[in-house]
Amino acid sequence: MRCKVLLYVYLLTLIKHASPTEVKASPNASAILPCNVTFPPSAEGGKIDESLIEVSWVTNGSDIASFGEAAKEIKDGFSWDTSQFVNGNFSLTVLKASLNLQGVYDCTVSYNATKLRSSNVTLSILASPALLIPQQWVVLETESQLECRADGFYPPPVSFSWTRDGRVIHPPHQVEGEQTADGYYSAVGNLTFYPSQEDQNVTFGCKVAHAGSHQILDFQLNITYLPAVRLSAVPSASRSAPLTLYCDIEGFYPEEVSVSWLQNGTVLPEPPGTQQGPDGTYRTRRYYTLSPEQREEAGRVGCVVNQPGVTHPVRSSAYLEELDPPDKDPVLTKSAKASVALMCISLVLVFLLCFGFSWRRRDEKQKSLNVSGVILPPRVIVGHKGRVTVSIEGRRVDRVQTAWFLNDTPISDTSFTVSEKGPLLPSRGEMGYYKLHTQGPLHSSGTGTQQLLSSLTFIPRISLHKGAVFKCQVSYIGKDKVVVERVSEKFTILVLPLLILYPSNFSPPDIISLTVQASHFHPDIITFRWFCQGGELSPVASQALSSPRPDAEGFFSASSQCKLPRSELEKGGTKVWVSVHHIALKQPVTRETRGFIKRPCVSEIVSSTSSPDQPLTLGCDITGFYPPNLSVTWLKLREGEQDDREEEVMEGGEVWGPIQTHPRLYRATATLRRRGTNQEKKERGGGIVCRVEHCSLLEPIERHWRNVDIETKAAVTDPDAEGIEYIDEKVDGENNNIERGEEMKTEEEDESDKEREEDSGALHINRVNLRRGPRVDERARLRVCVEITHPALQLPVYRTWTEPNEEVSSA
Repeated sequence: MRCKVLLYVYLLTLIKHASPTEVKASPNASAILPCNVTFPPSAEGGKIDESLIEVSWVTNGSDIASFGEAAKEIKDGFSWDTSQFVNGNFSLTVLKASLNLQGVYDCTVSYNATKLRSSNVTLSILASPALLIPQQWVVLETESQLECRADGFYPPPVSFSWTRDGRVIHPPHQVEGEQTADGYYSAVGNLTFYPSQEDQNVTFGCKVAHAGSHQILDFQLNITYLPAVRLSAVPSASRSAPLTLYCDIEGFYPEEVSVSWLQNGTVLPEPPGTQQGPDGTYRTRRYYTLSPEQREEAGRVGCVVNQPGVTHPVRSSAYLEELDPPDKDPVLTKSAKASVALMCISLVLVFLLCFGFSWRRRDEKQKSLNVSGVILPPRVIVGHKGRVTVSIEGRRVDRVQTAWFLNDTPISDTSFTVSEKGPLLPSRGEMGYYKLHTQGPLHSSGTGTQQLLSSLTFIPRISLHKGAVFKCQVSYIGKDKVVVERVSEKFTILVLPLLILYPSNFSPPDIISLTVQASHFHPDIITFRWFCQGGELSPVASQALSSPRPDAEGFFSASSQCKLPRSELEKGGTKVWVSVHHIALKQPVTRETRGFIKRPCVSEIVSSTSSPDQPLTLGCDITGFYPPNLSVTWLKLREGEQDDREEEVMEGGEVWGPIQTHPRLYRATATLRRRGTNQEKKERGGGIVCRVEHCSLLEPIERHWRNVDIETKAAVTDPDAEGIEYIDEKVDGENNNIERGEEMKTEEEDESDKEREEDSGALHINRVNLRRGPRVDERARLRVCVEITHPALQLPVYRTWTEPNEEVSSA
């Protein structure tokens, strides 16, 4: 029994304690505080005895939960699953996280009165702010200030920035904020500017960054236009009579306005609608102004007075001719008659001018045009041609000319000077690729009208066409007057995302992370969905890459990450794929991976030569990788021990393998056989690099070798060292004399082979059967490779034999 106790204590010393961890939770959300223990193996080989387990959770000196023979209790607001204790899981669940529950929680676990684990977990509250723009009214061309409120966030601080049409107009500035009664924080960000007419219907944004997350609240300004005010008086016959004033208010926006009157700085009261007479009754006067058309219509007009409780209202009516009698015919004097005569002459001249003008208008009717709106392409994709078109119908469209504009900038045909395959983003001021087309006029049967199509082919650019509109002006040839102008709607520019799926890291060792990177796309709305063997997974993305980020060119990039148990991928048949949804894609794009991924281990470069005059052989071992596909490149470096750069790719490199060593593990050997020049022997500072690329690597693995190593290597590392002979291509002719047509070895040959195997100095022979008849192509020829290892060799040596390209002789 004493031996068992000593063994039990020794195993407890092998248990590793986990480092403190931090758990962040949203307000009123549940949070799990982890505490896991690995029980030592039982001496008797039985199960864990629950009665020997003691657990306690403590924070700030106060007991939260305890489990043992003495007591089993847990405070309100917390819970745990006691059925998982025998599995080593003592995690505590906070049912409703709040600020007063923040702090360090200590977990202590004992088994059979022996402490197994003592660790702590920090619980922190992370609350995102709620954004509000309380006032959005500003005055045109007057210093105005906007406020952006961020309420209910924790912990401080937050960072405010302002945008206009997606461009940053105020850089981020950090604000600590003030703590409110509920313990959370509130902060205000201000923007001071002078609104202009261009700011009408423009989208502004308040962007708030908090604890690695970003939020943006878009809004549009309500701009007030100040009116022009002019005060005037109605002429009065006597100064003792009341004076009527009126105020003209023009050029204001919006429609709602109120007017008050002042005299000597004192507000004048509103005039009463009714006046009371001496007998206690009231009197009032109401005004109604008839328009000239209503006055000309004449007829009977009336005034109806409605009062409460009166069934039949009181009316008063009269004919308008009685209220407004026509003027009497005046008696013309000589001067008046002269004026009338002059007026008649003027009327005759005006009549003649109108007749001539109407004759000219008759020709203008022939030039009436019916112009359609600007027809945009259904999808505008960066780098792909798009075409906008305007249709013009009329009787004289053969005399019509069109002019195209991007916003207000004239567009000319640049198809002769700008290439279609130019850079996606031209320098500032360059208009890009445009080609103008005019088709027609096309005659319509029976109507006598003609149709003209004016089109503009362009290649969309983010820098030029984002938020822009096309404008087409129609006029007649030789005339400057614009007859019709059409403006297109704003269009969304699409850029197809570039997708890369790669394993991002390899820790912890039991978890593999797959990351999909989407770059160079527009607009910024993109969705990633992960799947594994038909079931949808929940992607786990880092906070820094949780939302698309624009670069300096206006394109966006985003990534998503999925973590999987290594055991699932080691099965070799597990399929993981990610589906990417974007508006620029006609259908979602899928990237997938299958099977286990293992990083290669690359040894240092080993060199071998028997003498300075012999070719130099360099090589390195590549082991423990999966899948078997990899790439090896040999690079020559210029002279210089520091700041070396790649000069050229070297020829003559070979990769022997890959050869499977274990299930889902491969190895290979990369060699380079070359003869060093006199110049290279003099340059001791240069060198050669072996670069290995594999799908499991984010960056290639490189191994460096310096020229100075040539003199330090022993001759025994040379694959042509004395005492080792090879069958290679130099003696292929002798080997080819063997009767290749025989399909079976005779008994004598079998006996001779056995004798050769018994002799330690004999050659190792492997017989193969060759097909008869000519070979169709080079791939049909047989190639045999032998790998030779020896303690005197630092790297394996490989020799190959290739079947000659000739007909096999018959037996």
